[in-house]
Amino acid sequence: MRIRKTVGWMLALLPVLVVADTWAEEGSAQVKSLYDIVVEPMAGESITLESYKGKVLLIVNTASKCGFTGQYDGLQKLYETHKEKGLVVLGFPSNDFLRQEPGSNEEIQSFCRLNYGVTFPMFKKLRVKGDEPHPLYSFLTSEQTNPGFSGKITWNFNKFLVNREGHVVARFGSRAKPDNGELLTALSTALNTP
Repeated sequence: MRIRKTVGWMLALLPVLVVADTWAEEGSAQVKSLYDIVVEPMAGESITLESYKGKVLLIVNTASKCGFTGQYDGLQKLYETHKEKGLVVLGFPSNDFLRQEPGSNEEIQSFCRLNYGVTFPMFKKLRVKGDEPHPLYSFLTSEQTNPGFSGKITWNFNKFLVNREGHVVARFGSRAKPDNGELLTALSTALNTP
């Protein structure tokens, strides 16, 4: 009798599981490339990351009240030093870790400019973890879309290095400062590869 009930429940759930699996496949199929992802600059209208095609990208989730916030200074220096060679640092503020980015988008932008002279592109606050992360961070952390460098975002100032073809070629944790030797080596390789 118990087996019949268990089988009955399993059969009743089967259509739900099939629909959920199909939806997951369709959702991941929609974003075939990093360049398909829509992002919202602090100032201006939404764009796709295709706007940066042909550039080397350093994608960083940021926060203004974190022990790593001082990395804004190093990120700005990295950007200034290498932007003529094709580097673009992209800052994505997030309040996902101990509410260390509580401000509005305007407050964040003002803070970054006044305290660190940030001129690299900053984007509107987004989610990098949880049940509904932004599609960019779903892409970056998924084993399917980023098999070599997937895995959850561990804290503020995780860094993804993307080559000119839109492929993640390196990933660095929060403790890796912008002048970290391994990061600089990976960046140099990406910048010197057409």
